[in-house]
Amino acid sequence: MKHGFFITFEGVEGCGKSTQVSLLKTYLGSLGRDVVALREPGGTMLGEAVRPILVNSSKEPIDPWAELFLYEACRAQLVKNVIRPALLKEGTIVICDRFIDSTIAYQGYGRGLDLEDIADMNFLATGGLVPDLTILLDVDAEAGLKRASARMDSADGLREDRFEKEAVEFHRKVRQGFLELACVYPRFALVDGQREIPSIHKEICGIINDKV
Repeated sequence: MKHGFFITFEGVEGCGKSTQVSLLKTYLGSLGRDVVALREPGGTMLGEAVRPILVNSSKEPIDPWAELFLYEACRAQLVKNVIRPALLKEGTIVICDRFIDSTIAYQGYGRGLDLEDIADMNFLATGGLVPDLTILLDVDAEAGLKRASARMDSADGLREDRFEKEAVEFHRKVRQGFLELACVYPRFALVDGQREIPSIHKEICGIINDKV
C-alpha cells in the first residue's frame, strides 16, 4: 500500500518546472515534510547515464520508438529503485520533474506514436503507478522556447537542446497534448506559467496545502 504522496510537474520546454520543483521542495522542507525530488530521465545511475543521449543534440537521429523505449527503461528503474520505496514511507512526498504524461505528450502527440501503445508501455514501466497530483505549468510554445534558449547549458556543461531544436509546430502539438490530458484526468492542476515566478509558486503552494 502506498503511504506517501506523489506529485509530478509537466509542461513544454521552458515552462519553469525545474524552478518550481526546487521552490516547492524548499517550502515543504520548511514545514518539516520529508521530500524526495527527482527528474526524468535521471534519479538513478541508469537514468543519469541515458539522459545525455535523450536531451543533448546528437549527430545520429533517434528513432521515435527507440526514444520511447529509452524513456521507459529509465522510468522503470526510477520507479522500482526510488519512487516506490519512498512512497512506502508514511508522510513522504515525492516530486518528479516529468513522468508518464510527458511521454504521452512528446512521443504521442509530438512524435505521432500510437497513444494506446504508449499507455501500455507506461503501465508496464511503472507497474500502474499514477501521480496523486500533476501540476501542469502552461505556457505557449513560442514563449517556452524563448525561455529555454537561455538555460540550455546543464550543470555538467552539456547542452540540453535536442527538443529545443524541434520545429515550433512540434512543441505546439506537445502543449495541446498536455492540455487534453488535463481535461481528462482530475489529478491535473492547470497553472498559468507565464506569470512571475513568486506568483506561480504561491498558487502551487495553495494547491499543495489543500492536498497534503
